[in-house]
Amino acid sequence: MGERERLAAELRRLRDQAGLSGRRLAEGIGDISQSKVSRIEAGGAMPTLPQVERWADVTGVSPGQRRSLLRLAERAFTEIHAYRASPGDPSSHRQEEVRTREAGARRVRTFQPAVVPGLLQTAQYARQVFALSPLPGAAEGLPSAVAGRMDRQLALYEQDRGFEFLIAEAALRWRPGPDADRLLPAQLDRVASLSTLDNVSIGIVPDGAEALAFVSHAFVIYEGQDVDDTVVTIEAVHAAITVHDPDSIAVYERTWSALTRMAVFGDEARGLLTGLATRVRIPVE
Repeated sequence: MGERERLAAELRRLRDQAGLSGRRLAEGIGDISQSKVSRIEAGGAMPTLPQVERWADVTGVSPGQRRSLLRLAERAFTEIHAYRASPGDPSSHRQEEVRTREAGARRVRTFQPAVVPGLLQTAQYARQVFALSPLPGAAEGLPSAVAGRMDRQLALYEQDRGFEFLIAEAALRWRPGPDADRLLPAQLDRVASLSTLDNVSIGIVPDGAEALAFVSHAFVIYEGQDVDDTVVTIEAVHAAITVHDPDSIAVYERTWSALTRMAVFGDEARGLLTGLATRVRIPVE
């Protein structure tokens, strides 16, 4: 059970212990609906820290219980799941976990400063990327990881879902493996082709663009059907980090807006991709 599920269970326990209905609790908190109380207790939505504090007040918990509840809430706002792969474990590359999160989102926004985003990768590019994983057992799980990533890409063709990408130009020039000269042209052509889909937006942040934001890592914003269902994920070398805290999510929303103003889209982006492909393409002997 993750910290978010633990928080949901504890909030539900405190309400039951106080003998309050969801409606009475919502009225006591003030800025929350009965339906959101239900979603919070089911783990489908996250309360804000002030809402957790008022939840504690309304349910009449002791000072010690209140402190424990707030510590639990703070841990739940940012979950860290360390990678613990074992040899031959196909889950070491997390493709099914990511696919499940994508399936529950109505819009997925990905910023990538270092590598072509997974949903846009060709199979050979993905293979090269996975081959660089430092995780134990990653090499044995490589075939299933590549297959899992390719399966995830089917979601791009679902017209009722939106996908937005912001990619640093440097990420498009990154060379995974010794065959990059042959690999990159096909990969860049793939990105350009997918940018023509109606439900896919691909922006490129040129090297020379004036910096309006500083971001040292990739992040993905997953928007659910309800604004309260939005989460942000960050993939570090050692762990996956999931951010639920609304205030922290707002920081990523503002960062995304700044990066969008730095990027080029449409024909201008495709022209940049064509230029990059031309520079790295080599004659086929």
